[in-house]
Amino acid sequence: MKNTLIQRLGGLTFILVFISFLTGWSQGKSVSVNKVIGKVDNYYILRSDLENLIIQYQQQNQPAPNKCQALESLIIRKMLLAKAEIDSVEVEDKQIDNQISARMDYMAKRFGSEKNIVEAYGKSIETLKAELRSEIKEEMLSDKMQSKITEAIKVTPSEVRKFFNAIPKDSLPFIPAEVEIGQIVRFAKVTKAQKDELRNKLLDFKQRVEKGEDFSALASAYSEDIGSAQQGGDLGFAKRGMMVPEFEGTALKLKPNEISEPVESEFGLHLIQLLEIRGAEYHSRHILLRPDYNRMDLSEPQRILDSLNRVIKTDTSAKFERIAKDWSEDKNTADAGGLIKDAQSGASRLPLDASMDYNLYMMLDTMKVGTISAPMNYRTDDGKTAMRIIYFKSKSEPHTASLKLDFEKINNIVLANKKTKAVDEWFKKAVADVFIKVEPEYQGCRIFGVNPDDN
Repeated sequence: MKNTLIQRLGGLTFILVFISFLTGWSQGKSVSVNKVIGKVDNYYILRSDLENLIIQYQQQNQPAPNKCQALESLIIRKMLLAKAEIDSVEVEDKQIDNQISARMDYMAKRFGSEKNIVEAYGKSIETLKAELRSEIKEEMLSDKMQSKITEAIKVTPSEVRKFFNAIPKDSLPFIPAEVEIGQIVRFAKVTKAQKDELRNKLLDFKQRVEKGEDFSALASAYSEDIGSAQQGGDLGFAKRGMMVPEFEGTALKLKPNEISEPVESEFGLHLIQLLEIRGAEYHSRHILLRPDYNRMDLSEPQRILDSLNRVIKTDTSAKFERIAKDWSEDKNTADAGGLIKDAQSGASRLPLDASMDYNLYMMLDTMKVGTISAPMNYRTDDGKTAMRIIYFKSKSEPHTASLKLDFEKINNIVLANKKTKAVDEWFKKAVADVFIKVEPEYQGCRIFGVNPDDN
């Protein structure tokens, strides 16, 4: 169980932190009264942390750890944080902000609207984001520290073969049908009419501020950047390079308290006010208006994808990957030649089952391996309107695991085992270097075979 918990610290960050957040607040107050049950150097472990961790595994249909195992996994996390602090390992505020935005967007989809979120939790969006921030920062720091410990670990093909050959033939797992899929994505374009409409609204806001209205009040009422709108559009201090170039370039040309003309970025149109410059940092606020994705122009993506489709069909495999790198606007897949990979494992072969997007599943059912689809409408995970063409690269039929067909999977298992062993050894050494204290009811738990109070 210990090794499983260590592995999952790095593998389920998004799911576990997010479920922990939902569990702690949703429908209130199912966890028992909070109290400190443990301490690792300057980091505290709460009873609710332990109870939520057990619930997380139950909600993921995973075997739940007992209390001692759950406590050990939480101590692991706090030890990683303590070591990260000693080694000056940091995560950027922008990375944390991006994670917060992604998870709040997920919540908005889950609850139907931000209003429903506020009603469900009895807290403002900004308060919920502030509470989520510390959990996300801890998870990102512990992940980064764990990656630092294991960054030099590699596996060789001979190690993979040795591991596979040691598995009894009657114990080899059955692998369901899997596919490799590539995509080239082109986003719908904002029409000139929409841009003009948004620009005119922002110019009206600018005039209203110049006539005496409060910028922050307008941002709170109208900005579609949900996070900053709760703070009157205030984005706080940002280091140079943190914001998108269009925003930063405009902000840094302003004088303190000056308001920009509307400026366009990948997020929409901004009205920016510079508040202060402090060394290499600047403090600004903005009002963001986004285009209506349902009214966007798909004619250009259609034209481009039709043209690319014709070119690719003359030499499908090589040309698709090369053209995807040059032409796809989906940053997550373009660098991999358009290949869609599993978000958790990074594997390129995806199970052909109900876990796949329904429209994609139905399209593949009509395609042959090696063919390319016609351009199809596509809505990204963050709600953007787009079109894409799909390349059906390969398919493996259901089969008993083999080294030839499943080398990538087996390689990942061997690599994970080696990393787990390295992290385990690190913990055994590090446990003697930190102060660990637990409440009397947990003193029977042995962390890495050592009673915490003997530390």
